[in-house]
Amino acid sequence: MELDYILMTSRLLLALLAGGIIGIERALHGREAGFRTHALVCVSSSLLMVLMVYQWELVPAQFLDTVRADPSRMAQGIMTGIGFLGAGVIIKEGLTVRGLTTAASIWMTASIGIVIGMGLYYPAFLAVLVTVVTLSFFRWIESRLPSQMYAKFTVRFIRSKHSLDEDALRQLISQHNILAFEASYKLDNEGKSFEYEMTICSKNQNDFRQLAQSLVDMEDVYEFKIVPC
Repeated sequence: MELDYILMTSRLLLALLAGGIIGIERALHGREAGFRTHALVCVSSSLLMVLMVYQWELVPAQFLDTVRADPSRMAQGIMTGIGFLGAGVIIKEGLTVRGLTTAASIWMTASIGIVIGMGLYYPAFLAVLVTVVTLSFFRWIESRLPSQMYAKFTVRFIRSKHSLDEDALRQLISQHNILAFEASYKLDNEGKSFEYEMTICSKNQNDFRQLAQSLVDMEDVYEFKIVPC
């Protein structure tokens, strides 16, 4: 039984180490779900799987022939519960969604805890290595990949003979290397102003800034918004 205690202790401590390693990476990037959260998720997952591994120690001998247990059910229950925790770190700010990577890392940490709890150390720490590389090195790769940046563009003109029509507005947008998609229109301020709303896209966020500067210099424009998606 002393050997069992040693194994239990080692598995929980290894789970703490594995979760802590992943959590440190998240904490270094200012995420709310950081070191402590990932460490606790991994240890709790490992603890529940240790319970499944040593459950026969808790079952009276006369019931051993009738009790049937499936460790995969415990794993399914753990992953279901972690789903709620992961959803809690996903935040929608305007048109932007944050926390998806942290939610994925929490889910991965729970999986690693399950594997450590079952005593499969090699795949567990291989998964830790893969996770840390994905969160750190892949971030560097992702930042250097060409990507399209989208924004919700809204502009209001004072109605006059010199106001820009849609074609002229699209031409102004294209001059800044920005693509404009479907547009909606609205009369506002008791018909004194006209509003365009559309989705715009560019490979460089500075293009949005230059477009904004051009609109600032236009007399007929009294309000506009460029909200990154």
